[in-house]
Order: sequence, then structure tokens, then C-alpha cells
Amino acid sequence: MIMKRSRNLSLLVFVFFLVIVFVTFSVISVEARKNRIKKSKPHNKHHQKDKSGNGNTSNSPGPAPAALPHYGSNPTQSTIFDVLSFGAKGDGVSDDSTALVAAWKAACKVNGATVKIPSQFKFLINPITLQGPCMPSFVLQIDGTLLANPKVGSWSKSSLFQWINFKWVQNFTIQGTGVVDGQGYGWWSTSNQQMYHIQALRFYSSNDVTVRDIKITDSPQCHLKFDSSRGVKVDNITISSPESSPNTDGIHLQNTQDVEIHNSNIGSGDDCVSIQTGCSNIHIHHINCGPGHGISIGGLGKDKTIACVSNIIVEDISIQNSLTGVRIKTWQGGIGSVKNVSFSNIQVSDVKVPIMIDQYYCDKNLCKNQTGAVGISGVKYDRIIGTYSVQPIHLACSNEIPCTDVDLIDIQLKPSTGYGGFHQALF
Repeated sequence: MIMKRSRNLSLLVFVFFLVIVFVTFSVISVEARKNRIKKSKPHNKHHQKDKSGNGNTSNSPGPAPAALPHYGSNPTQSTIFDVLSFGAKGDGVSDDSTALVAAWKAACKVNGATVKIPSQFKFLINPITLQGPCMPSFVLQIDGTLLANPKVGSWSKSSLFQWINFKWVQNFTIQGTGVVDGQGYGWWSTSNQQMYHIQALRFYSSNDVTVRDIKITDSPQCHLKFDSSRGVKVDNITISSPESSPNTDGIHLQNTQDVEIHNSNIGSGDDCVSIQTGCSNIHIHHINCGPGHGISIGGLGKDKTIACVSNIIVEDISIQNSLTGVRIKTWQGGIGSVKNVSFSNIQVSDVKVPIMIDQYYCDKNLCKNQTGAVGISGVKYDRIIGTYSVQPIHLACSNEIPCTDVDLIDIQLKPSTGYGGFHQALF
């Protein structure tokens, strides 16, 4: 009897213990559920905000995001703008000017963009202006051939000063293995030369510009001009036109500062490099020049204009079969100055007059005598070595404003084989 009661009491205690455990677990479970609800309330508010269009949903699907621009198989925006993709034919006959301008305008808006002129194609381009400012690190990659229209009458009169005009560009590079062909033989007659002054490639009011590796041939006149620009680099280019082609300067600088031209081959019917008024801080080195008229400063001061040129270094140059070597030429009656000029380590071969300063420059048979002149001072000719075919040195300084501080150091010039000119320098 006693054992039976004891057993019932033990059973009762065990049941009571189970009840307490169950109640305790239930309370804990309810509290945990309340805490989860409290923690989720801010998320629910955020979710309601998403439905109004001001937030991001995470538990329910929202509207699909806008599609990214698609270029080919690349889901991100391409930085290559091939002119063929803009309608260019590349057959050398069809006018591809519009396609090039369209590719330029599209690329201009993209950082690090490249306009591509692909190899094995020829693109006929009429006179155009490619205008900036554009996004940084812009490249024109010329691997094919750009052709100018060879017919003189096909050019509109408003475009007679340049074929491809780059205006207001910055942080811009032209590069590639291709050719820019001016097809200028139709312009080289006397009548056309008197009427027009044409540049194949012209940069106007542009900064931080590089031109490298390309070839420029047979421009109607000047091949490459930089006007009112700053921070110019020309590297490893080839410029070529016949010796008989008139006024076909290789590179023409005007009102341009901070320029480096190097590692290039230039042959034409005029100056390999021409430095005009408003130029300073120009460094020209490791250039192979000829045929042509050598490397020139001027002509300056024409029609009594003001001309200033300063801080010019020309060094490590090879000049052959040229009218002059390194020269400074100014018109009578001009105003201004040429100062701080150094020509050094110049190798000449069969050059008519290797060293020249001419303050009586005249491109006609006869020019009127005038008072006044562009002053020339601080000029050094150092290590001018090689052969001449007419005379070694010609210094014609103004009586009114004579040349000053002109140094000739280590000049080693000998007559060419078959020489029939002067046997001494003329001063």
C-alpha cells in the first residue's frame, strides 16, 4: 500500500515537471517570435518605401533594371569606334567624310575612346573639321589610308585652308601604321599655289597633342600645322612629297609653345620644319631632313608685322640634298625679336648653304628696301659638320638692327664633290 502511494506520488511529480518544462518553452518561443517581429519592422518600412520607387526591394521582385548600352558582344560600353560601323565604305571612291565625323562625335563623349581607321581600307575624305573638347585620352588610330580628294575644284572655298582640321582638342593622340595621303599633285601648278594656302592636317587652339608613327604624303601644301597650340609632341612620323612640290612644308609651327619633334623623317619641297611667329620652347632633335629647305625660323616680319620667337633648340639633325641647312630669315621692315636659339650637332650632306641668317629675306626677284628689322640675338651654331654645294655660311644682317651675340663654334664644312660655288663664306 505504501509502495503504491509512493509510486503514484513519483508519477505525479514527473507529470508536474513535464508541465513546467512545456510552459517554460512555450513562453520562450512566444518571446522569440515577438523579437523577430520587432526586428523585421524597419525592413517592412524599407520595403514599403521600395514600392513608392525610392528604395531597393529584397524580398519581392521589382521592375527590371534598364538595359545597358550594347556594343557587339560586350555588355559594357565600347571604347572603339570603327568608321566602318558608322557607314564608311573604305573603297577609296565613296565619300566617307560623314562616317568619320559621326564616329568622331560619338567617341568624343567617351573617356579613353578610340576612333579606328582600319587597315587594308582606303577612305576618301573631303575637307572636314573634327572639333573638341572631348573626353580625356582620345585617340585617332590610323592603320588604313585617308585620301584627300585630288580634284582642286571639288573643295568648297570655305575649306581651302585645311583638309582635316582638329579644333579645340586636348589630351589627344593620332597614331598608327597608316597613311594620310593629300594627293596634292593637282595643286602644285603655279596658278593654284598663288591662290591658296593649304594644310593637310591642322591643329588649332589645341593642347597636349601627340602625333606619332603615321605617314603623311603629298599634301597640297603644308603637311602638318600646329596653330595657337601648346604641349605638342611629334614622334616617329614620316613626311614625304617630291622635291619639286612647292610650299609643301613638313611641319609648320605658329603661335605654338612647348613643342618636341623627334625621331622622324621629313622630305618635301620646302622647309622640313618651319618655326613662325609666336613660338617658344621648341625642341627639335634626331630628325632626318631632306630633300627640302632645311630647318628654318621664319620668314618673320612680313608687311611690317610683329614677330617674336624664343628658346629654340635644334640638335642631332641630319640634312641632305637641301637648299639650306639651319637658318633664320626675316623680312625688311618687320618688328620684334628672335633670341636664345641653338643649332648644334648638325650633319649636312650636299646642302647648298648649311648656315644662314638673312635679315633681307625676299621670296620675289626684287623686294623694296625698308628700314627696321626683326632683331636677332643670342644665336649659337655649334658643330655644323659636312659638305656644301654653293657656300658654307651666309650671314646677311641688317644695317639698322644688326645681329648680335651670334656664335659659330667648331664649324667643319667642306665643298661637295663637283663643287662649283663660292670658296669662302659670305658675311
